[in-house]
Amino acid sequence: MALTTLRMKPAETFIAYGPPSYRESQKAGDTEAVRDAMERARIIGTEAVESRFARALASPRQLEERMVEFWYNHFNVLAGKGLDRLWIGAYEMDAIRPHVLGKFRDLLGATAKHPAMLFYLDNWQNTAPGTPAARGQFTGLNENYARELMELHTLGVNGGYGQDDVIALARVLTGWGFGGDRDGDATPRLGPMAQRMRDNPNLMRLMAHNARSFKFNADRHDPRDKRFLGQTIKGRDGDAGLAEGEQALDILAHHPATARFISFKLAQFFVADQPRDALVAAMAKTFESSHGDIRAVLQTMIHSADIRDPANFGTRFKTPYQYIVSAVRAADLPVRNVKPLFGTLSLLGQPLYGCQTPDGYKCTEEAWLSPDAVTRRISFAVGLGAGRLALGADPDPKGLNVRRPANAPHVAPRAAAMMLPPAPEQGPAPVPLGRVLDALGDTLSPATLAVVRAAAPQLQAGLLLGSPDFMRC
Repeated sequence: MALTTLRMKPAETFIAYGPPSYRESQKAGDTEAVRDAMERARIIGTEAVESRFARALASPRQLEERMVEFWYNHFNVLAGKGLDRLWIGAYEMDAIRPHVLGKFRDLLGATAKHPAMLFYLDNWQNTAPGTPAARGQFTGLNENYARELMELHTLGVNGGYGQDDVIALARVLTGWGFGGDRDGDATPRLGPMAQRMRDNPNLMRLMAHNARSFKFNADRHDPRDKRFLGQTIKGRDGDAGLAEGEQALDILAHHPATARFISFKLAQFFVADQPRDALVAAMAKTFESSHGDIRAVLQTMIHSADIRDPANFGTRFKTPYQYIVSAVRAADLPVRNVKPLFGTLSLLGQPLYGCQTPDGYKCTEEAWLSPDAVTRRISFAVGLGAGRLALGADPDPKGLNVRRPANAPHVAPRAAAMMLPPAPEQGPAPVPLGRVLDALGDTLSPATLAVVRAAAPQLQAGLLLGSPDFMRC
């Protein structure tokens, strides 16, 4: 698969797939051109989903893939919000993947400066009142990103900050945005030249260079001193004001509350819904002593007694994403068409890039275990085991509608079972039971094995993949 959009920078995807001439078409009442452009842009979400599944299913670096899952969810961006439909692929490739096992400070800075996050949490509009560029869309402080940066990304809700700190951090981050025009507008002004730019690669590259991904606009920045988390951030004029934001990110990345919050979330993701305080404390100590080295924190977790404790084996209920990925890996089926996987994730309530809130999806049993959810998982497992999901078929040429994923609707158990595609007259054979058993080893209970072996051969693999044993890790 080519996945060409994942190699494009945000400005390039805007030029190639963004609104063709947004202002002009809106003035003329011509929304058809805008709809056509949005339809063309579906390729970006489709390729992001294809890339994520391809790596999660086939990569030999499975810890890295789990960390991509964790960190994208931690720094969640919704594909369905405006221009973010153009940038989710680049956000994962450029801001998340390079840093998942590196330094937390690098990851924090990469997400803070990426257009996808700037747009999603509105910091691109954050402007000091009374500054030269405070007009139009840039009329005053926007506290959204500053608040979520502390509550969700670093310190945690009980991290010891107050509303004064939110305001101070918002002031520090005034002027952070993207785009390359003099007004600091978020979108390059393509106008009627848009199509000519798309048809001219050299002109497109020039425009992409001028429309930089991240831009600090000193004309929107508050240059006064700020008091943030008990420390003074000295105000700076002109382009030097960018250093204030970097200093604030340094403070947050190295704060003890951040070490505890990130360590708790990692332990909850990998070990137990309610990890022991001693484990979280040990991981937080490593976080602080290593200056946020994610790899070192994971090593502390991996070498702990908690992760080897039999009491923690098979206790965590898999999220829908973890369940589907592990089922396809256990079945060892080639995947060319990800639409059945993406559709099932949407049905189960966890569409890729579709979390509506900035706190990301939960990873606990309470969030995902319900009778309806289990019924839907079993339906998926039976279809997968019977070879009825058409994973090896040609991909849908229309792509996936990633920007508007629906939350899982209520589906009665019988209706859920009927959502399986019909069995083809001539299609893939059922997954051999031995293949799944080889993948799972001795992790299955005797009761589960007895039920599976008593079933018809064409149902055995599906029953095993839909068993209570397999839904936990």
